[in-house]
Amino acid sequence: MKILFSPSEAKTAVGSNKFIDKDAFIFPNLYEKRCKILKIYDEFLQTAGLEQISKLFGVKNLTDEPSLRESLFKKGAVKAILRYDGVAYKHLDYRCLDSAAQEFIDKNTLIFSNLFGPVLAADALPEYKLKQGERINGLNLEEFYSQNFSGEIDKWLGDDDILDLRAEFYEKFYRIQKPFATFKFLKNGKVVSHYAKAYRGIVLRQVAQNGVKNFSELCKTDIENLRLIDIKKTGLKSEFLVQIV
Repeated sequence: MKILFSPSEAKTAVGSNKFIDKDAFIFPNLYEKRCKILKIYDEFLQTAGLEQISKLFGVKNLTDEPSLRESLFKKGAVKAILRYDGVAYKHLDYRCLDSAAQEFIDKNTLIFSNLFGPVLAADALPEYKLKQGERINGLNLEEFYSQNFSGEIDKWLGDDDILDLRAEFYEKFYRIQKPFATFKFLKNGKVVSHYAKAYRGIVLRQVAQNGVKNFSELCKTDIENLRLIDIKKTGLKSEFLVQIV
């Protein structure tokens, strides 16, 4: 089973002696396409004013110091699954999983970075900031990655079953072209949105711990504090409706 996952605004600051290069990413044949965006980002940081950078980052009270404008290519990179530090990632708690579950995530989870585009959980990313939906000099990043990477994602997914745990925004990066499963979380009969990130992390954790290979196994997987009440099929999508208990 392949899992599609969202990134997070929050990033860890941990560094390393590894730097991004062609071997750091899935789809190495598209590395130059990816680099095109990274170089535009780097150039923007070199020339933009603090107000412009603040808007791009979605952060206030920035200080114009050398680290603010440091090139992505000079920053130490770590696994994407360790770089992101938002709510979903805290509930996934990757570091505390056993090696088999970690390997499952590394190989089967595709994260849709706002800046780097589709990356494997094991791909190496430096620390960076980019507010969801922001454009660099008017460039629509979601459209760019959709146009240039969708064909390779189709090939990577192959005949595997797909579990889409992305927030709706990240559908703009890639539209699934075959049957797939999603989750909708309910509490007292109402759809939960505020805690959805946390439960997506929990679902990924349980899927990895159980080594879930397909939809059939997913249906039989017990997920902490969640009870499957129905599966609603619409077009290509099978929506798992789960009650928070």
